[in-house]
Amino acid sequence: MSAVPQDMQQDLLNTIDRVAEAHCPKSVRESAEAGEWPAALWKELDRVGLVRSALPEEAGGPGLEFADAMVALRRTAYHALPVPLAETMISGRMLVAAGLDVPEGALTVTADGRRVPWGGQCAHVVVVGDDDVGLIDKPEVTLVEKNLAGEPRVQLGLSNSKRRKLPGARERLLLEGALMRSVQMAGALERVLAYALGYASERVQFGRPIGKFQAVQHLLAVLAGQAAAASAAADAAVEASAGAPDEFAIAVAKARVGEAAGKGAEIAHQVHGAMGFTREHNLHYSTRRLWSWRDEFGHEAHWQMRLGRLVAARGADALWPMLTRT
Repeated sequence: MSAVPQDMQQDLLNTIDRVAEAHCPKSVRESAEAGEWPAALWKELDRVGLVRSALPEEAGGPGLEFADAMVALRRTAYHALPVPLAETMISGRMLVAAGLDVPEGALTVTADGRRVPWGGQCAHVVVVGDDDVGLIDKPEVTLVEKNLAGEPRVQLGLSNSKRRKLPGARERLLLEGALMRSVQMAGALERVLAYALGYASERVQFGRPIGKFQAVQHLLAVLAGQAAAASAAADAAVEASAGAPDEFAIAVAKARVGEAAGKGAEIAHQVHGAMGFTREHNLHYSTRRLWSWRDEFGHEAHWQMRLGRLVAARGADALWPMLTRT
């Protein structure tokens, strides 16, 4: 649960809303997909303290609890802000865990140098081995790709870096990444639901808004249920992972939120009809991210299998205590 009082948390959300409105119009999203770094947007996120919000205060963070930093990350995903905030948060958490200083600016992280998120735009790259973590200056980009959302995924030529021991570092990277993507997808699903509700109330067919038809109401109810389930799963994983990533909670979250992402995006496009498939409508900024993020740091099938192995390894008598956390 968040440690920030409700009114202060609302102030945090309002701040992100204002930043998105002022610094992320459609033109910025389009130029970011074309490869231009959204410098003004990133600068403003840094100015209001969000870039280092997942760091503890002693490591240069602004003093927010981890749950509140995740509230902020979720809201940036709601607005589909085209910046590597999640990657910077993951990188910072990995460096702090390894006892390394966290540099200023945008960060990204990789284990093998392939399909590195925002690798061409970040000044520093955190390199993760099986049991160690290193930090290198911006390396040479050898191949530029994009995911379905238009976010850059590049191949980097990694040079040698000074490494610090961190047992289980590669596994921790997978867990941290799955946690952040779960939070982001929960935020994107909120936006998808808002778009669908708004369109259903505005689009008139046969003399009345389509939201008045029972079939559409049923679709919207299913979409709302998927968004709510994703939110609950992501919140539980955040609460369990404040100090270090919790394998069970994150596995549940990534599996459940990924499933909700697939079903939710499908329903949203059904409600919008042909309009939802155009670049003119903003829906695609959210749904393309949902389709991309559900595959990153483990598809839901990966996490469902891990959950099965985890439960089987602990035995039948441990299942109920594991589910209830008793």
